[in-house]
Amino acid sequence: MEPNHYHLTSRWQLAAPPRTVYRLLRDVERYPQWWPQVRGVRALDDTSGELRIRSVLPYTLLMTARELRQDEAAGVLEAELTGDLAGWSRWTVGAHGTGSLALFEEDVRPGKPLMRRLALPARPLFLANHALMMRAGERGLRRHLADPPHTGR
Repeated sequence: MEPNHYHLTSRWQLAAPPRTVYRLLRDVERYPQWWPQVRGVRALDDTSGELRIRSVLPYTLLMTARELRQDEAAGVLEAELTGDLAGWSRWTVGAHGTGSLALFEEDVRPGKPLMRRLALPARPLFLANHALMMRAGERGLRRHLADPPHTGR
């Protein structure tokens, strides 16, 4: 794989029904309430929005996400990403034991010139930064799901 191409996956096992998890993941504007690295979300229209993301490394990613697929029956949420990262991301939510498994996949290339230049030497840092962000998101969603007034049930 080329240094400027990232195919990332994360699996979150959650103690909530798939429908609840799907609906929380679909509500991107509320991510900052439970996912610390998602610093801001601004809707642009009914199917797209701007996201501001910052993890451990000292830079903020600005992206536009445009809905490609929203299929609650299949548990799939997919978006096209443009901006500091370009490509796509997808959540697939399904039953797992008595709860859910939320699979996150992202296939992106950096749009930021500095990230492209640092692709080879900084790749391990970029991957670690992403892993930390995803772990924090999973912890945040678990806490959010444990707080019944916020689950939307």
